[in-house]
Amino acid sequence: MSKKIVLDGKSLKIEDIVAIVRDTSVSVEVSESAFLLCKKTEDYLHSSLNGKIIYGINTGFGPMATHVINGGQLEQLQENLIRSHAVGMGEAISNDYVLAAMVVRLNTLARGYSGVSRELLERLQFFINNRILPIVPEHGAVGTSGDLVQLAHIALALLGKGDVVYKNVRQPVSKVLATLSQPTTYKLKIKEGLALINGTSMMSGIAALEVTRAENLLQISVQNGAMAMEMVHAFADGVAVELHNLRAHRGQGIIASRLREIFASSKLLRSRKVLQGGDAFDEEVHKLPESVQEIYSLRCIPQILGPVHDAIETAENIIGVEINSVTDNPIIDVESDYIYHGGNFHGDYIAYAIDQLKMTIVKLTILSERRINFFLNENINKHFPPFMNLVQPGLTLGLQALQFVATSTTADNQTLAYPHYAHSIPTNGDNQDVVSMGTDAVLFAAKVIQNAYIVLAIELITLGQAVDFCDERDQLSKQSLALYNTLREVLPAIKEDRVLVYELPKVVEILQKVM
Repeated sequence: MSKKIVLDGKSLKIEDIVAIVRDTSVSVEVSESAFLLCKKTEDYLHSSLNGKIIYGINTGFGPMATHVINGGQLEQLQENLIRSHAVGMGEAISNDYVLAAMVVRLNTLARGYSGVSRELLERLQFFINNRILPIVPEHGAVGTSGDLVQLAHIALALLGKGDVVYKNVRQPVSKVLATLSQPTTYKLKIKEGLALINGTSMMSGIAALEVTRAENLLQISVQNGAMAMEMVHAFADGVAVELHNLRAHRGQGIIASRLREIFASSKLLRSRKVLQGGDAFDEEVHKLPESVQEIYSLRCIPQILGPVHDAIETAENIIGVEINSVTDNPIIDVESDYIYHGGNFHGDYIAYAIDQLKMTIVKLTILSERRINFFLNENINKHFPPFMNLVQPGLTLGLQALQFVATSTTADNQTLAYPHYAHSIPTNGDNQDVVSMGTDAVLFAAKVIQNAYIVLAIELITLGQAVDFCDERDQLSKQSLALYNTLREVLPAIKEDRVLVYELPKVVEILQKVM
């Protein structure tokens, strides 16, 4: 059944953006009240031109704002802005990212403070609903004045120029529009070029999708951690509610609670009561046959993943505000009878939030990699066969090479951990003297999240081998058994060495689906 999401500039949700990207039957519609407000603002803008200097309307842009533009050239000025800024380079970014950015931009314009026409809103709405997705190169944004270069490529397509992806085929946008019986060109009105590209819609749209993927990633990490604890018969007091109440960080408590929910149906965790002193206390020093507590990557899961939860929650809150904000300049406030010149286009909020999230995902990746190493290294775990060889260690190599992939991918994430938010190179004739790098920040975060999925997939494969070695499936928690069975549907147990390159992506794929 098709679903329609109404845009009014104030009530767009992250899950709405995800739904639009994932399901082609979901459409958007600008509310009639938003159309009326936009018309009112557009009329106000036109009436304000007499005798007033308004940035980007009758002046040049950036440092050239000191140049006043003749009234007969105002529309040409807007088209020149798009032509000059559609200069991105590098690989095209994901179609999903482009669609998300378009939705956020339409919602921002629908707020009614940008002075654009109904025709432009309907044009953008048509592109979204028909999934006409402009080709947008990855390089070009510094995240102040927003995502100028990337958004210019979207604007260029609205004008009827450049290439788009339509029905999975790259082709000229003019050809697509002609096929759909739509005008092949669009003539920008005053301020419409600036309104289309001035703002944080690209970084916000990408961030909305990636924070959702990060939330799913966290759930997988918790589930993997639970299965790992079950495989070593961990002590249950490490997730005890009394323990975590004594350090009342929100995320830590939530992760511990999730683990307790999983363990409620498990028969593999132990009570510390099994550790009794007995005759050991009769000796001055007595070595126990096993450790009284697990290594940190098992014992400290709530303490390590708690900050990941909190970073995701913070990012969701910031993104939720951003996608319903007016982020262009100047801002036309009809009610106040004023045109504000400011900097709502600056992307520091998104850059900061997504960098914090990225760093916690790097730590999540390290956590997973360390558990992989624990289970594959017989000298540490003292129980499992080397590299989880289930048949004949030495003759078969098991997961030895797969650990290399986990190690190298984790190292990649460690390199990407540095906050891009901290980079600021002045540009634009030093007009943009402090920049956010927000769009690049979210693209780096996307890479880190994808890498983390790979490492967690390798960990799940490792844990699956451990389950098969111990033959304790009937004692696993319901959640762990379900995850194990899902794994085995796409990747049978690795006994004899075989070529895995076609199977491994399937494991990553099943993890990327919301659990």
